[in-house]
Amino acid sequence: MDKLKEGEFGVTLIGAGIMSATLGVFLARLMPYARIRIIERMDEVGLESSNAWNNAGTGHSAFCELNYTPMDELGEVHISKALKIAEAFERSKEFWSSLVESGDLPFEIPFINDIDHMSFVWGDENQTFLKKRHKTLSTYPIFKDMLFSQNANEIADWVPLMMEGRDQEQQLAATRMPIGTDVNFGLLTKSMINYLLKQDHVELYLAHEVEDIMRRGDGRWSLEVADLRYDHTHEILSDFVFIGAGGAAIPLLEKTDLPVGQGYGGFPVSGQFLKCTNENVIRRHKAKVYGMAEVGSPPMSVPHLDTRMINGKRSLLFGPYAGFSSKFLKNGSYFDLPLSLDSHNIWPLITAGFRNYDLTKYLVKQVMQSEEERFEALQKYYPNANMEDWELITAGQRVQIIKPDEHGRGVLQFGTEIVHSQDGSLAALLGASPGASTAVSIMLELIAKCFPDQMANESWIREIKELIPSYGESLIKNGELCLLTRKRTTSILKLIQAG
Repeated sequence: MDKLKEGEFGVTLIGAGIMSATLGVFLARLMPYARIRIIERMDEVGLESSNAWNNAGTGHSAFCELNYTPMDELGEVHISKALKIAEAFERSKEFWSSLVESGDLPFEIPFINDIDHMSFVWGDENQTFLKKRHKTLSTYPIFKDMLFSQNANEIADWVPLMMEGRDQEQQLAATRMPIGTDVNFGLLTKSMINYLLKQDHVELYLAHEVEDIMRRGDGRWSLEVADLRYDHTHEILSDFVFIGAGGAAIPLLEKTDLPVGQGYGGFPVSGQFLKCTNENVIRRHKAKVYGMAEVGSPPMSVPHLDTRMINGKRSLLFGPYAGFSSKFLKNGSYFDLPLSLDSHNIWPLITAGFRNYDLTKYLVKQVMQSEEERFEALQKYYPNANMEDWELITAGQRVQIIKPDEHGRGVLQFGTEIVHSQDGSLAALLGASPGASTAVSIMLELIAKCFPDQMANESWIREIKELIPSYGESLIKNGELCLLTRKRTTSILKLIQAG
């Protein structure tokens, strides 16, 4: 690794996933003078959480994920999180569309495909909830194409596989968004990083692992990087560091000794899916159908019968089934969790365990499930399923954030969180879902926090608007702009246009 030249501004992105790829594209456009280095411990990019088999690929847009619209004890459905996520996904589509339109993102094999997004529930209470949810969301243009039905025949037209063999007396309700999508974030990540590598000032180091991060007296960061192929280490200097290493972000943040990183811990949750091996069954279902999560389960455990399009081939998955592994990455070490424990985070971790008894009980129940019990869960969504048509596969690891509250007790955080140094020279992204789908908005938020002076510069705003024409406007408040934006991205990404 060559050292920085005199006066050269160095950027280091740790982890070659969707987050680093997205931030890299922004910074390459905004800072063409910067030298950008991407450090990845695996032999390829996008193999962990961004890999198509390691995430839901839903294109999380809050169309079907019921945990984004909770109903309180008074019966009111809260939609603020759903609106925020839906808007963020529209921004992501704008960003990708601009790269496709300029020829910087190849589209021979689409990384995004049309897939209906549906919610499916049964029982009086859940029917009432879904009806209220639909009524509340559909008042906003961003959700205007959402359909609602309690008619079994109509639902059977949408998802025939799920209705065959079902009790005709069962009270059902479903919503459908025909403009839903499936996203192969692994392919998207590779395409964006290939685009970055065409720039003279971007370098990628595979099979390299950051072992230490230290602040120098001159304010720069010194990173000790191990070359895993040749078993030796390098020191690289950087003016700005982004830790986008998935579950490994927490221990890397701890190495910086920044006060802002104190108290953070991670709770890893693994996932498994049943993968269909019967092509006839796969062909008969084309939708992402999400149900209701069990009480106490983490957000990524919402059951779904999920059509995936991976490199042009359709697949069908059901799950996830939560599990436990002490690894922070799918390709990590079983020592990741114990080695992450320290005096500053052990108490928050312990107290978070006591405060989340339902989650602990749920995970134990999931880990102890038999093959028959997993199959019974599938049959609630696909009554005529045959066990021999399905095989169990392991998906990716997710590390949920545990942070101390004002009393020092641990709080389990779902979602993603940006942590950054006071001067903005280092930032880390912690947490999980719905990260990949909202990567563009998350990275814009990170840039605003870490480069506030530059973001006040009109040239930066102009560059961002070239990639995201609606930047600075609300797609929630400005429904007309939302629909125009969606019409543009639908055309460029060759998706369907709803009514």
